[in-house]
Amino acid sequence: MNVQIHAKDITLHESRRAHIEAAIDSFKKYALDITSVNVYVRAEKKGVSVEFDIHVAHAQPVVISQSDDDLDAAIDLAIDRATKALRRLHDKIVSHKAASIKDMEIVEE
Repeated sequence: MNVQIHAKDITLHESRRAHIEAAIDSFKKYALDITSVNVYVRAEKKGVSVEFDIHVAHAQPVVISQSDDDLDAAIDLAIDRATKALRRLHDKIVSHKAASIKDMEIVEE
């Protein structure tokens, strides 16, 4: 998985960068084939904008944008939204791979 964190017009300290990287590592638990994750942190007129661009093989990219006045709040909300989106994608893939009627065992009484 290729991970890139970009900060524009704002300084991203090591603790915040480590927090983002830890959250990206937690995305692995969904067993999706995540090819790359790009994180963009930008300073805006009113607060901060955080964007997660998550590319999953054989699926559309998941793009999460979050704006807030506080940098930590924006990062946490973006991580929560990305986690929720990846969980939904995982559930969608798993439910489509459910066993067919032919694969089910016949239960005899």
